[in-house]
Amino acid sequence: MMDIIPSGQTLGARVEGIDLANPLPDSDFQNVLRALGQHGVLCFPKQTFETPAFRAFASRFGDLEVNVANLYFEPGFPEIMILSNQIGSDGKPVGLNDAGQGWHTDMSYSKDIALANVLHAQAVPVRNGKSVGETQFRNMHAAYDELPDAIKHKIEGRTATHDFEKFWEVMRLRPGSRRNPLTEEQKRKNEARKKQKVIEVKEIKLRPNIDDHDYDVKMRAMKRFLEEGDKVKVTLRFRGREMAHMALGHQLLARVKADFETDAKVEQEPRSEGRQIVMVVAPK
Repeated sequence: MMDIIPSGQTLGARVEGIDLANPLPDSDFQNVLRALGQHGVLCFPKQTFETPAFRAFASRFGDLEVNVANLYFEPGFPEIMILSNQIGSDGKPVGLNDAGQGWHTDMSYSKDIALANVLHAQAVPVRNGKSVGETQFRNMHAAYDELPDAIKHKIEGRTATHDFEKFWEVMRLRPGSRRNPLTEEQKRKNEARKKQKVIEVKEIKLRPNIDDHDYDVKMRAMKRFLEEGDKVKVTLRFRGREMAHMALGHQLLARVKADFETDAKVEQEPRSEGRQIVMVVAPK
């Protein structure tokens, strides 16, 4: 029987009692998906499976992406990239050796930011009884919640452009990097992706006790997103004892729906996901 054990920290949980080498029943996968939404990061310890099963499990979360560089992938499985600092018997690198040297959001340069990454650690070095080179995660929802209100107002509605070619060149300058310059074909693919007109999903974060001024600021940003043709994910987060007042959250989202009745349509009705309620609206 599947057991989900929270870490007790701001994010993270262990999922035990399942074997990912075999297809999960739909009910179990829905529980995994809800746990991912609630805890942000899930760890599945002591899993052993072959590449086809690994890809099958990852594809349950959505379409898999092939990295633009198209390097170091598992033979026959271009969606699965190998990260390794080892050198093979042929004298060539087994995988990409410099991934994740700094804090980042995976696939931030893609037209659609990934819902999740699925990592399978097969060989992890140990020093003095402790694993080294482990992946660390940070809860950006909690980081945003703790920002001063002045900074939240300053960044509300602003966007940033992340470019794969610039990212690649910065990584090439890192000590120990074996990355070659992007080929002309890789650059053309990157340019083609940048020129695509993509409907983005912007996010507006609300709190159940938001005052009228902050509400108006966020609604103006939401109106601008919709006018630019983008969808908007409205996330209402609860802290501590606020969880006892979920009805107030639904009332606030009903207010948002009423305010945008003529400008937007609801694509996803308000839905509880752990400590938050999420609604998605799109331009009419």
